[in-house]
Amino acid sequence: MTIETRINARVAEVTERIARRSSDKRARYLDRIAEAAATPHRQRLGCANQAHAFVACAARDKTMMRDGRVPSLAIVTAYNDMLWAHQPYERFPELIRRSAREVGAVAQVAGGVPAMCDGITQGEAGMELSPFSRDVIALSTAVALSHQTFDAAVFLGICDKIVPGLVIGALSFGHLPAVFIPSGPMTSGLANDAKSKIRQAYAEGKVDREALLEAEAKAYHGPGPAPFTAPPTPIRC
Repeated sequence: MTIETRINARVAEVTERIARRSSDKRARYLDRIAEAAATPHRQRLGCANQAHAFVACAARDKTMMRDGRVPSLAIVTAYNDMLWAHQPYERFPELIRRSAREVGAVAQVAGGVPAMCDGITQGEAGMELSPFSRDVIALSTAVALSHQTFDAAVFLGICDKIVPGLVIGALSFGHLPAVFIPSGPMTSGLANDAKSKIRQAYAEGKVDREALLEAEAKAYHGPGPAPFTAPPTPIRC
């Protein structure tokens, strides 16, 4: 069975129409990426520009970067302390820097991007920022890569707004090989069925707020991407 026969006819039609409509922009994009890939931009930088690029590096990395020929890896991270899916990224940059040195390369945190969770903001005014945050993340990613000193990039982020934003930003620098790294799973906690029963009991007035909060805390109880199979339901407690 070919790929074509597995695609719904309507989906194939829409896909083809999008391809035709975007062919000119796509061609210009591919030309731009090909031009950018031709020569590492940091080799075109002036001495002062390059000095700015490595001034904050460790001494060993600075020595390696002086001639602009060693592989240079950008790290773009969505690390923050308050979101369980992103908190594990705190230690990733040093691990990546260390691994890069072992193979004769250097790695730098090129920039950070915001990461929000509408599981926290549901029912609050902050939820209105959620859709827009993807565009801010994309712009922040592009800013991080704009210094033209990198050969490749690694992206630290997870969840439904952060990863698309990182991808959009990465595509603006599509000549750079890119790797996206998840933060690792959250360990298993209170199962959805058990949590739902506590929520139902709370709604019926059979358990108090403390019991509800205890169940919620056991369901989302440590760092790592959430293990639930459905989005969390907002509930007033």
